[in-house]
Amino acid sequence: MSKKGNSETFHEQLKKLHEEIRQEWINLGNLPEDFREKGPKIIIILDNASYHKKKDVIEQVEKELPNIRLEFLPAYSPDYNLIELVWHSAKEYIANREFENKEELEKVVNQLLNEGGLIIKWSRKLKNKGNAVNVT
Repeated sequence: MSKKGNSETFHEQLKKLHEEIRQEWINLGNLPEDFREKGPKIIIILDNASYHKKKDVIEQVEKELPNIRLEFLPAYSPDYNLIELVWHSAKEYIANREFENKEELEKVVNQLLNEGGLIIKWSRKLKNKGNAVNVT
């Protein structure tokens, strides 16, 4: 089972991502010492989970991972966070269905999220503080 997200695991994941991209860039024939200035810049768009916004983590990222820039979605803006549409579509599919046991439910969730069984209604509306917003 994977660890629950916190500021430490978040920072570790960012370091892994940074190192994978750095290694890939070097494997293309680039010099390691040029990565900071000439390597790709990575923008990561995040929700406002407290561990994403922890001051010491942001400072560490800025210091240790200069090619990564963190950008945050506005608060209470599911219309900008497309994963919300995935969750909504999955919940909509599962709602009002009866499952014999937990394993059956897990199988359906796995089929939806991991095996491409989920059909996402990209044109549906998500609500943002009472205002309907088209997601298209």
